[in-house]
Amino acid sequence: MDNHLDQALDAVGPRLRALRRQRETTLADLSAATGISVSTLSRLESGGRRPTLEQLLPLARAHGVTLDELVDAPPTGDPRIHLRPITCRGMTILPLTRRPGGIQAYKFVIPAGRRPKEPDPQTHEGYEWLYVLNGRLRLVLGEHDLELSPGEAAEFDTRTPHWFGPAGADPVEFLSLVGKQGERAHIRARPKTTHSPGRPD
Repeated sequence: MDNHLDQALDAVGPRLRALRRQRETTLADLSAATGISVSTLSRLESGGRRPTLEQLLPLARAHGVTLDELVDAPPTGDPRIHLRPITCRGMTILPLTRRPGGIQAYKFVIPAGRRPKEPDPQTHEGYEWLYVLNGRLRLVLGEHDLELSPGEAAEFDTRTPHWFGPAGADPVEFLSLVGKQGERAHIRARPKTTHSPGRPD
């Protein structure tokens, strides 16, 4: 798995350059769309720097491709579902949406025993919504250091420095919705019931 991941990440640079040239986009334009500096983009394309998840998400969105297409993740073997898991920084990421653009949905699985790392907050263009399914998730957001339990959610502007990881040694599973700047996850409430005049409640 590690060898495949190394090969996939090594191939991201040429793929990024090909996608940008195919769309006739400059590094400056891509920088404005993703919030990633021109120098960092140049190093990513040349292979001088390996991309992080925080960089891959806005790059995939800017190029109009899904995350698994960008890193050429291996298929799961189930042709009915077409989920292609991605392993990044010890986490398994399952893309839950297949159409590029708009809001992208992912399921993150952090295995048990993974030692919490020192937070390294990142920023990028977009808006994110997290929902914890199992375990405890640590979310560092700006000046806040939060711990989310199952059933708890958080939403934030990704231009705010942020980082997430396990709050302990137990496994963590959570959902992530990532959209363009200004897009939020809208939760529809149950409509109010209306009563005709004179009818008892």
